[in-house]
Amino acid sequence: MDSNPVLDSKIEKRKQSTLAAMRQSIRLVSLPFFILGLLLPIYGTEMGAGAVQIGLFFTAFSLMTVILRPLVGWALDRWGRRPFILAGFGSYALAMVAFAFINQWWGIIAARVIQGIASSLLWLSIYAATADLAGEDRRARSFGGISQASSQGSIAGAFIGMTILNWPFTIAGMDEFAGKWLVMFLLFALTSGLAFFLALRGVKETRPVRPAGHVEQPIRWSRAWLLLLLVTFITGASWAMVSPVLIIFLRQNLNVEVGQLSWAFLPSGLVWAIFPTYLGRLADRFGRKPMMVLGLAMAAISSFVIPFLGSILAFAAIWALQALCYAAGDPAEQALVADLTGGDQRGRAYGIYVMMADLGAAFGPLVGGWLYDSVGTGWPFYANGIVLGICAVLLVALLKEPGKN
Repeated sequence: MDSNPVLDSKIEKRKQSTLAAMRQSIRLVSLPFFILGLLLPIYGTEMGAGAVQIGLFFTAFSLMTVILRPLVGWALDRWGRRPFILAGFGSYALAMVAFAFINQWWGIIAARVIQGIASSLLWLSIYAATADLAGEDRRARSFGGISQASSQGSIAGAFIGMTILNWPFTIAGMDEFAGKWLVMFLLFALTSGLAFFLALRGVKETRPVRPAGHVEQPIRWSRAWLLLLLVTFITGASWAMVSPVLIIFLRQNLNVEVGQLSWAFLPSGLVWAIFPTYLGRLADRFGRKPMMVLGLAMAAISSFVIPFLGSILAFAAIWALQALCYAAGDPAEQALVADLTGGDQRGRAYGIYVMMADLGAAFGPLVGGWLYDSVGTGWPFYANGIVLGICAVLLVALLKEPGKN
């Protein structure tokens, strides 16, 4: 059948409109992400939590996503992407309300469970919808655009959060930090609610319509797909070893305050806000494997350097380099999932892929906390560098992309 240029143009405009609406809503829902990651370990420490308890903040989130991702992936293929995108934005608003009212360290765990539910619903459906809308030649850059939008929101949220923290006010019956925490996360609950309404208006269903008599093709379980899942699990655990102890390490070893920490992370946030789409284009042009290997290798090297840093400026530079490494590899990896598994069961494929990352992330924080407390403060970073280097070697030796020798 000959193509209809007018119809093709309308379909393309609808696709781009939905991608734009998703990015707009993601910017809003991502406002609390940076400030939450920065303050959770600090707030937990003030409530009496140690490194292991802080690790539980991250493990609780990851375990919830491990349980839910495969179920959500199956549901996406059966009922479509849009209902779960909307449910995800709504759940994030509820999570921010829960964060606003916590006053014990175990309350952080409860709020993280709700956030895990929200994450399971939203990001998996966003991944599937992005793969639906973007052709193979633009897939990595489209995933980069999603990462970019989230980072842009996180940077804006960091400025909002730091403005509130530095604003001289108190709430009757609450200490100063707790009152500012309450105001901050009630505001983020409102912006997450706005993200829901923008998605309700602008995001259309993206699940491909199958012709009558179409026989659904199952996920292709190739050696490359199994290798990708293994590497995803290992790197998820490795990165999570560092996450819960990084802020504690910087405060204890470099004697920096919260305000200095926020500025130290700004360069890495700018990397994520500017470069993922451009780096995704390189993955679309030159292949997924080179960008993934380069990202892992450089991230491994930078992880070894962190324990030897003597200033917050040096940390800011190294962390920005590490962000550039991950910004190169992540869009390529996310696009490779669709390349390897086919198009009929994208929800299930991304459910399995993200579940493996979350399964690793569920154990990583506990290992990182134990290494930090029992072996040495630099050992989570050394272990992370070793693991990332091994994974880069595995990809070089064993990964074959579809259509490539």
